[in-house]
Amino acid sequence: MSQLKPLAIESIPKALVRAKHYRLLNEPWQAESICKDILRVSPEQQKALLYLILSITDQFGSQRRTAEVEARKLCAQLKSEYERIYYTGIIAERAGKIALKRDTPRASFIAFEYYHEAMNYFEKAEKIHPDGNEDAVLRWNACMRAIEQFNLHAAPKEDRAQAFLE
Repeated sequence: MSQLKPLAIESIPKALVRAKHYRLLNEPWQAESICKDILRVSPEQQKALLYLILSITDQFGSQRRTAEVEARKLCAQLKSEYERIYYTGIIAERAGKIALKRDTPRASFIAFEYYHEAMNYFEKAEKIHPDGNEDAVLRWNACMRAIEQFNLHAAPKEDRAQAFLE
């Protein structure tokens, strides 16, 4: 079997542009592949790591069951505490959006829990945000609007106990 070809270090800037481009074209798998190529030759490349996390979350809801776990593990590799917290919130928010699309009895409760988790991360990120960066506030507000729009709420306590037993 053939092996992957290494990316030339000097081509990383153009590869990052390509990864962003493929995300915008709704081709997250291609963006993910590019980011993995970048990280293979430059493991500390933070922008590639961010794009990889986002391209994985773009694929939430596909058949890839480990995507959320993988994205959360990658977040731990981010050097900036703000980014670790903020992007963990993004992962939870996107998982909440996918939960809303499920056609299962507890989907709205699961979505609420994800949105609530995301809001907690965004509040933590807001406390340490870089000057002029209000992204955490914008995301917190978006989560709050989703909870209101879809009339989401926590599962009744007896449902939570039953889910734990199952």
